[in-house]
Amino acid sequence: MHKTDINPVMLERGRWNRDGRDQAFTEFDLSKTALLVVDMQRAYLDEGTCAEVPVAREIVPNVNAIAAALREAGGKVIFIQNTYDGSEPVVWTSFYHNLLGSPFSTDLVAALTPGNPLHDLAPQLDRQEGDLVVRKTRFSGFTPGTSRLNEELQANGIETVIVTGTLTNCCSEATARDAAQMNYDVIFVSDANATITDEEHNATLGNLYVVYADVVPTSEVLSLISANAA
Repeated sequence: MHKTDINPVMLERGRWNRDGRDQAFTEFDLSKTALLVVDMQRAYLDEGTCAEVPVAREIVPNVNAIAAALREAGGKVIFIQNTYDGSEPVVWTSFYHNLLGSPFSTDLVAALTPGNPLHDLAPQLDRQEGDLVVRKTRFSGFTPGTSRLNEELQANGIETVIVTGTLTNCCSEATARDAAQMNYDVIFVSDANATITDEEHNATLGNLYVVYADVVPTSEVLSLISANAA
């Protein structure tokens, strides 16, 4: 598990922005709340893959605990799949074919193509009837024309999103940032997101806390769900 160590200067700025409060989003309607489980797929959780994120395996119990609690309280659970779609109107050649080098590009494209077992959600995840699965073809699930995430959230009347998944500083962060700018209240779970190093993880936590999201551990998220259910 990552060791959470947010820069004290960022913590202070975040609290100042919140008028001295540690958290902004402590009271919310659970029926209008969704857990976003970002890219917890075999491509990232299986050992030995080109995109393996070892810490992602460690956060599964926390993700599952939040999912169970939120379902019980009447919220939605949405699993997001990072997907390569070579037939979409605008294929992401800038990333896959220009930025990335070979063989990583070729291996990643293969892993994230539907039909490849590595594209599947990790079997360790607790998926239940009624949960949604949404694909995206960019880092953020809110990039127009590349995912139905926002449409699904709007159809379900969602106002608050709880962000978990991988990678902290890539798809999780991009999705959280865009969610805030799409007018959702965002809670980013410090010990239910994972990336390659503690340094990358904590840099994202600090950046998000200053202006985009509340950043709290799983234990606090569970307490918030319990308190708002009561």
